[in-house]
Amino acid sequence: MASDPRLARLTPRTATPPNLPPPPPPPETTPAPTQSPGLDGAGDEDYPDVGGTGRDEGGFKLKFCTVCASNQNRSMEAHLRLSASHYPVLSFGTGSLVRLPGPSITQPNVYAFNTTSYSTIYSELSSKDARLYRANGLLTMLERNKAVKWGPERWQDWPIGRPRLEHISDKGSAGVEGGVVDVVITCEERCWDAVVDDLMSRGAPLNRPVHVINVDIKDNHEEALVGGNAIVDLADCLNRAAREEREGTGVDRWNEGLGKARAGFDERVPDIIAEWQGRWPHLPALWTLAWF
Repeated sequence: MASDPRLARLTPRTATPPNLPPPPPPPETTPAPTQSPGLDGAGDEDYPDVGGTGRDEGGFKLKFCTVCASNQNRSMEAHLRLSASHYPVLSFGTGSLVRLPGPSITQPNVYAFNTTSYSTIYSELSSKDARLYRANGLLTMLERNKAVKWGPERWQDWPIGRPRLEHISDKGSAGVEGGVVDVVITCEERCWDAVVDDLMSRGAPLNRPVHVINVDIKDNHEEALVGGNAIVDLADCLNRAAREEREGTGVDRWNEGLGKARAGFDERVPDIIAEWQGRWPHLPALWTLAWF
């Protein structure tokens, strides 16, 4: 009797496959360690946390100070950007009083340096006219400032070289506890003049060199953001050169802050600023070498 050819086609489909041994387990792998992003997107282990100044390229960071008229807008934006880039940083104002816009040009809000906190100013302006001061950006600016440090400080009242242990909660405070910096960056030419004149009047008691650079930034919130980025760019360039010179002259001699140990870096600074100025032509710069 002839078989049905359709049954032959079904046979391989219905046949039970032979029992095969199970495949070997995959090789064990060590999972990559998880890391939470740092302030600039890098892992915290790349930038160890040391009070907000953790990024460590070669174990060395220049110490910075930013200065504007009232220690409110431009110097504080630069302070925040530098601390977020893991630089030790201070900030000051050079005016006689803190002056902020009021309801009219003849009615500014005036406060004392050193004794008035950003929180106090914020509360007072909120109670006066929250809608006005939110619209002109003052309340937003003060919210930023409150997160950076306690209150505005005046440059002329700064006891250079005195430990700043009461400021350890400020952003960027780690590394500047000793009360000295390597670079002062002002945000207006009159502030640069005030800083240079003040340093000359002090008579250089520490005999320590300090570079005073002005980056001229218009006093509004938008230009302060641009200027903050430019100052971080300049800081990176200066820090790279300083690290190279420090490795060449020796760590101990550099850390002593003596002029001879830092002469190579001092000579490179004008060229670094000139190169930086080519990238930021709308931010005129001034420079001088002064002494603490």
